[in-house]
Amino acid sequence: MTQPPINHDEEPIRLFKSDFLEFFTHISPITVIIIWVPVAIYFTWSTAAHLQGQSAWFIPLAILMGLFLWTPTEYLLHRFVFHFKPHTPRQERLAFLFHGVHHAQPQCKTRLVMPVVVSIPLAAVFYLLFWLVFSKLLAAPLWVGPTFTGFLIGYLAYDLTHYATHHFPMRHGYAKFLKRHHMRHHYKTPYARFGVSSALWDYAFGTMPKD
Repeated sequence: MTQPPINHDEEPIRLFKSDFLEFFTHISPITVIIIWVPVAIYFTWSTAAHLQGQSAWFIPLAILMGLFLWTPTEYLLHRFVFHFKPHTPRQERLAFLFHGVHHAQPQCKTRLVMPVVVSIPLAAVFYLLFWLVFSKLLAAPLWVGPTFTGFLIGYLAYDLTHYATHHFPMRHGYAKFLKRHHMRHHYKTPYARFGVSSALWDYAFGTMPKD
């Protein structure tokens, strides 16, 4: 897929003829916070409620692990799913619906965080994966909740950082670096610089241009 031309119109690009379907392509970052912060709190609270006198030492460690696990997930999703290279007209259309529209109209405020019709099924898949690994494979079911909490915190950091890079000044320190990193992804190297909340995996996998 070639980089779509930049559209600076304030009116969002329409993706569907159906008003019902079009509605679900727009979302506010406030919605993401309202939905996922309580979910993240619930999974940690639920774990603490089932300790039955056991030490809670592992909870902050599991949260940090989940937070770290988000970083390669963010990179891999952005690089290989959001920027998959279509080979047919149907795939081209799908690629534009999924992420190409954001590159075509990068300042559209209602298309900067992940729609819930995408984020909820993805969250369910990742929760199932954590449950299989920790509960079934490692026989450590109490690690599932806090690890998933950390993963959700990482996702929230990603979504809100993404919104901020497009609409906040971010003139200092690490925030400035992230904004420049992401803007260069949009306007200079759309097939590089895939990290949004962290550039770690761009360095690790060679997608950080030397300039």
